[in-house]
Amino acid sequence: MADGIPLNPMRKNSKRLPYYYSAGLPRFSVEDDSSILDEMPLMMSEEAFENEESDYQTLPRARLAQRRRGLGWLLLGAWKLLCGSCCDCLLRLCRRRKELKARTVWLGCPEKCEEKYSKNIIKNQKYNILTFVPGVLYQQFKFFLNLYFLVVACSQFVPSLKIGYLYTYWAPLGFVLAVTMVREAVDEVRRCRRDTDMNSQLYSKLTVRGKIQVKSSDIQVGDLIIVEKNQRIPADMVFLRTSEKTGACFIRTDQLDGETDWKLKVAVGCTQRLPAVGDLFSIKAFVFAQKPQLDIHSFEGNFTREDSDPQIQESLSIENTLWASTVVASGTVIGVVIYTGKETRSVLNTSSAKNKVGLLDLELNRLTKALFLAQVVLSIVMVALQGFVGPWFRNLFRFVVLFSYIIPISLRVNLDMGKSAYGWMIMKDESIPGTVVRTSTIPEELGRLVYLLTDKTGTLTQNEMVFKRLHLGTVSYGADTMDEIQSHIVRSYGQVSAQVTHQASSSTTGGTTPSGKSQTAGPRVRKSVSSRIHEAVKAIALCHNVTPVYESHGNGETESAEADQDFTDDNRTYQASSPDEVALVRWTESVGLTLVNRDLTSLQLKTPSGQILSFHILQIFPFTSESKRMGIIVREESTGEITFYMKGADVAMASIVQYNDWLEEECGNMAREGLRTLVVAKKSLSEEQYQDFESRYSQAKLSLHDRALKVAAVVESLEREMELLCLTGVEDQLQADVRPTLELLRNAGIKIWMLTGDKLETATCIAKSSHLVSRSQDIHVFRSVSNRGEAHLELNAFRRKHDCALVISGDSLEVCLRYYEHEFVELACQCPAVVCCRCSPTQKAQIVTLLQQHTANRTCAIGDGGNDVSMIQAADCGIGIEGKEGKQASLAADFSITQFRHVGRLLMVHGRNSYKRSAALGQFVMHRGMIISTMQAVFSSVFYFASVPLYQGFLMVGYATIFTMFPVFSLVLDQDVKPEMALLYPELYKDLTKGRSLSFKTFLIWVLISIYQGGILMYGALLLFESEFVHVVAISFTALILTELLMVALTVRTWHWLMVVAELFSLACYLASLAFLSEYFGTGRLSAKTLLDRSYITTWPFLWKVSAITLVSCLPLYIIKYLKRKFSPPSYSKLSS
Repeated sequence: MADGIPLNPMRKNSKRLPYYYSAGLPRFSVEDDSSILDEMPLMMSEEAFENEESDYQTLPRARLAQRRRGLGWLLLGAWKLLCGSCCDCLLRLCRRRKELKARTVWLGCPEKCEEKYSKNIIKNQKYNILTFVPGVLYQQFKFFLNLYFLVVACSQFVPSLKIGYLYTYWAPLGFVLAVTMVREAVDEVRRCRRDTDMNSQLYSKLTVRGKIQVKSSDIQVGDLIIVEKNQRIPADMVFLRTSEKTGACFIRTDQLDGETDWKLKVAVGCTQRLPAVGDLFSIKAFVFAQKPQLDIHSFEGNFTREDSDPQIQESLSIENTLWASTVVASGTVIGVVIYTGKETRSVLNTSSAKNKVGLLDLELNRLTKALFLAQVVLSIVMVALQGFVGPWFRNLFRFVVLFSYIIPISLRVNLDMGKSAYGWMIMKDESIPGTVVRTSTIPEELGRLVYLLTDKTGTLTQNEMVFKRLHLGTVSYGADTMDEIQSHIVRSYGQVSAQVTHQASSSTTGGTTPSGKSQTAGPRVRKSVSSRIHEAVKAIALCHNVTPVYESHGNGETESAEADQDFTDDNRTYQASSPDEVALVRWTESVGLTLVNRDLTSLQLKTPSGQILSFHILQIFPFTSESKRMGIIVREESTGEITFYMKGADVAMASIVQYNDWLEEECGNMAREGLRTLVVAKKSLSEEQYQDFESRYSQAKLSLHDRALKVAAVVESLEREMELLCLTGVEDQLQADVRPTLELLRNAGIKIWMLTGDKLETATCIAKSSHLVSRSQDIHVFRSVSNRGEAHLELNAFRRKHDCALVISGDSLEVCLRYYEHEFVELACQCPAVVCCRCSPTQKAQIVTLLQQHTANRTCAIGDGGNDVSMIQAADCGIGIEGKEGKQASLAADFSITQFRHVGRLLMVHGRNSYKRSAALGQFVMHRGMIISTMQAVFSSVFYFASVPLYQGFLMVGYATIFTMFPVFSLVLDQDVKPEMALLYPELYKDLTKGRSLSFKTFLIWVLISIYQGGILMYGALLLFESEFVHVVAISFTALILTELLMVALTVRTWHWLMVVAELFSLACYLASLAFLSEYFGTGRLSAKTLLDRSYITTWPFLWKVSAITLVSCLPLYIIKYLKRKFSPPSYSKLSS
């Protein structure tokens, strides 16, 4: 009989039908019909796609591959790809992944498991004792820069290739490696300690002999684990028993899905009914669980008890599970472990941390390759001009080593020290207190961001709902007029109690009270305002899934069923799976109608006079994303009246309620204010109507085929001509200064995507209220799609929209990416804002990776919960917020902040400064190496192309360190505009994303400057040394040091007192070494260690020659800089002036 129930079609949005049927074909016939898809091509730009199914899947990858190929790719990327492929193959061989399978788990009998499952260990470490040194060395030497230094340093062990002292090559390299290893070791120790703490947490395990204490790491599949209130669940479990008499408990899932709302979980009925806990071992039962998977919102399994007659079998769903990393919020629970360690939902949804490398480092790596190429070409030219005589190959290698200063090793040292300095400045900034830099290698990334992907709950919002508006159609109540509602409620319930007393003494027919059966006696022409308020507040107080919980000061929580005698307000808290519902119930309490008790079958309200109203819960229809509404049927115990209450989104309720002329307009008004709206309606049912409904509903629930559709069809039969009671407006309070921060980021050219696990309606509402989507912008809600055909049609519709924000659910996104990855990303990237709702943690990380692959732009992810960790780790730059959802995101992030509004200053000021300073520092250090290599080339070409060094080892080390290091490093204090100006004009940030501060153009300018200055310094010294050749070293080296100090002064835009100190200190050090270390200023091997005459450096000829050479090398550059600032000033200089 159940299968014979007619399938009434579900109500559809009228706008949707013409859209899908426009091709003259049924909606679902387009499943995979390629001929139809070819008639309606999904055109991107000028292209039409007519590929087969397999082509659609490979198309984006093929395009990207074609784009990457070329000579540049062959020279720079092919070797990397080859090494990466080899490493991946070795890794796959070493750790062959075990296939995940469905399993049968016997209660309390781990030894009965069919196979060995993974240990319940949390491991976040990158290395172990054996892999630490090789792993760190690999991470360092996979970059060309460091590998080059290693090869050059090793070449000095060969006598015929030795140019200078070993320490000049090995000391800087050893310093860099030592600093890196110490830093990695400290991070590893911290991670190890955190893991040990988690794995050592003690839990009670139930055995035949009673309770025993076990470590979290020793828990196995099949164990019965007891978890107390506020304790973390150690592994994925099926919920068997609870101390709550209702057979249900609440858990907090903020570290799993980011939602702070508590989730209701129900124990397996068979085990909850057992008289005592010990009886779990007296029954013979097992759980069949599906194989471990990523989806945290679904589960399929069965519970079977074999020793009963007949055999008891219960189906298990998501409401019977307790996932690892969630926290028990009420009562004590007992569960059987079904998944452990790597197979738990939380671990499967967590990606492993990757070693992040900044874009600036990659750009410098490319530039060093170009410099190496120039170095090899220069060496070949030198050997060719020699005529390839003698052992020319050895001479070639000697020239390569001789010109190795073109790529100075101090580049790595200076940049690493600079990064540490930027991190220190960020943490010391009083404007963003509490900020912590956890990854010191990528501060420049903060200045190059194009996409910011943010979580919603706890990041943009405080997740605190406040009731703001009640609209009854003719009258609206706001925050300042709530006292009027309270007085109406007090008055109406005073009348009700008086009439109830009167009815008890005289048998009068009802229908005059506000809560009477007005509907059954025929529609009333017009109700009083007081009556309408009474009915609206009563409906809001009854139509929900909220449970009141009472805390007793003695021993924790009392059972809600036992709380009848203590309905005091001071120890009552509300638990619900939605903060909206809690806000509504709190509001009804504030106006006088209080929810005091609730269990699975009844609920009780307290009136302003203290009277208790009892209601029997007959049916509950929970909220779903498809229906967008929830309903409840209750019977009032005092009168026996049966009422069907329903509340939901306006789009779902508009066709359910009776005709009215105000609902649509008022919903729009509230939405513009950023309020989340709910429409509340009711329908009175007679006993016969309800009994008829219940029988049809029970039959539909027993149906084996199309159960969900038949149940929905039966419920829809009730949802007709319902009486519209009111419209409510609730505000989800935003974090402080979210709106101006988002506006600042948008003006800076950063595109913001909101990725949330929350419902579509909620996400859309927050996008509007936070001004992520501006009021003038349209919003395109991407319809739910399940196959390629639907995705094709929906993308075509989306393509026709211009300058509109996109809202899409995780399921639809997955379908689009399966068939139209490249096209979807191309379209989405053109949107001013994108909102992805119902995203799993893994999907968030996939979206980040997708943007990185398709746009090649830098991404930043920001979140505050454990569900954001994967996204934060996948992004080029991860920011964690310390919030209500714990510190998991904060600890996993590269930067930790305390409030979302701090992002503005972190990016606009510190990100901008870090990038510009590092770009200037990197290019200056390379200039410092190129200038001395140019002098070496001139020196060798003048002296018959001899492969001998111009300066001795000490001078070379001193040049890179004490003589020039402090002034050059002081560039980390330079700034082009003040922080206030950078925040006032965020458009300045937009220029950074183009990478103009460090590009091949700026690099070539520095190369030309180096060649010019190196040539002037060397030729000038050779022309002016007259007869005493011994002075060429002193003259040229002194001019070189002065030139470098003047070049720092030329580069600086804002002077700091430490810069002046650094310049003077370096000059003093050089003059002291000139006076006291004269043996190093001789001409070395060419003139048998001829010493410098100390008296010569104080003579007038020495001074004017050095001054003349320095002036010729620097003055033209000063003139060019002045003219450029005069006639083509940069944007920041216009603001400064």
